[in-house]
Amino acid sequence: MVLSIILAILLTNDYARKHTGSTAFWSSGMWVFSVSVALEVVFSLNLYNSLLIKAYLFLVAFLVELLALGSAFLLKNRVIRLSYVIYSAIAASFLVVALATSQIGNILSNGVVYGALPLEVTIGSSLLTFPAAIILLAVSIISYRKTRKRSLISIIAGVIVVSAAGTLYIASFPAFLYISEFIGILLLWLGFVDFGALLTKLKP
Repeated sequence: MVLSIILAILLTNDYARKHTGSTAFWSSGMWVFSVSVALEVVFSLNLYNSLLIKAYLFLVAFLVELLALGSAFLLKNRVIRLSYVIYSAIAASFLVVALATSQIGNILSNGVVYGALPLEVTIGSSLLTFPAAIILLAVSIISYRKTRKRSLISIIAGVIVVSAAGTLYIASFPAFLYISEFIGILLLWLGFVDFGALLTKLKP
């Protein structure tokens, strides 16, 4: 959780300097990721609350969407970007309504979020995560072909792994969900953070 918060702060500072759509969505995604991990810590203590469960289910799906939107804004085609923003808003609204109108009981198992979800919630989550995964993969391949930056490989892998973590709950693999989150944040750190520059700044 500490790593995700620090990375969220770094990306927010990056947005403050660049003011680009991609950094805005990526930094927002990392803040959402940090909140979702914080909720996982709460759940690990076997503290159950219906509202928190619903918030968590929304956040782990919306996280993938924010990362995909950040990647989509790397594209120069304004029509594609706008179309995907509109689709994302509609899909997110559907999920919110599905969660608000569904009865979700205690789906914690030994402190881990695990259990069957109502069909409408599963559909709403899928409408967010699966198209987002396609966008992430497609834009990542296009971007790497253009830039050939090594750091981009780590960012691509990290974004895909973190996004996969958001979809693994739907597939009922809670253990892999937490592992994916940890690996994903490490890969994002390697891609986004210039450790050479950091060491230079820290030298007296």
